Amino acid sequence: MKKLFLGLAAAAGTLTFAQETKTVTQEPIKKETQPIRFGIKAGGNSAQFSQQSFGLNSQKLGFHAGAFVNIPISKQFSFQPEVLYNQMGARDVAYSTEQTVGATTIKTKGQDKVTMNYISVPLMVQMRPMEKFYVEAGPEFSYFINGKNKGEATVASTTGGITTTQTQSHSEDLNKDNINRFNFGLGLGLGYDITSNIGINARYVNSLTKIDKSVPAAENNNRVFQLGVNYKF
Repeated sequence: MKKLFLGLAAAAGTLTFAQETKTVTQEPIKKETQPIRFGIKAGGNSAQFSQQSFGLNSQKLGFHAGAFVNIPISKQFSFQPEVLYNQMGARDVAYSTEQTVGATTIKTKGQDKVTMNYISVPLMVQMRPMEKFYVEAGPEFSYFINGKNKGEATVASTTGGITTTQTQSHSEDLNKDNINRFNFGLGLGLGYDITSNIGINARYVNSLTKIDKSVPAAENNNRVFQLGVNYKF
């Protein structure tokens, strides 16, 4: 009888040890890729035309805003299509002169500002060398909605320390028939995730499609630098 009890006790001990070992060794499988996430983004634009020299006088300030979806491909790579309302264009000082006749100094200045509104669809591939930092690159397809050209001519006359100023302004809509509706460009940028939901992003987009189709010889393209914030749900 004692041998029977000892045998049962040994068998029970073996089963208990095996069950504990199995419980310890079974761990949940960790996923290497993150889930698909949707988000919104917005920020400022600084745009100019490719024929212009880079400088403060050529930069047209605007904005972009829209939504995106981030689709992880692997632990380091993801694909992010976006839909944005996107302002491009340029600012240009057409002429600036100063002339002194006797005791009078006359300064003239003419400045134009072109605003071009697009719906843009960037298709960015993002690579993360670090957990919170990423670089991105990809094509951007845009459709021209409308635009406006505003200008201002100023004449300032100074005599004996007294200045009188005369200003004339003009504003007209861009002729859509002269603008290429579809615009193709290439984007390159980087970003940083401040938290799991909030991030910042900088991107440069160089268009490869000429703006004015009415002038065959012109190869004037959009260039825009974007700086913004994004929020992932």
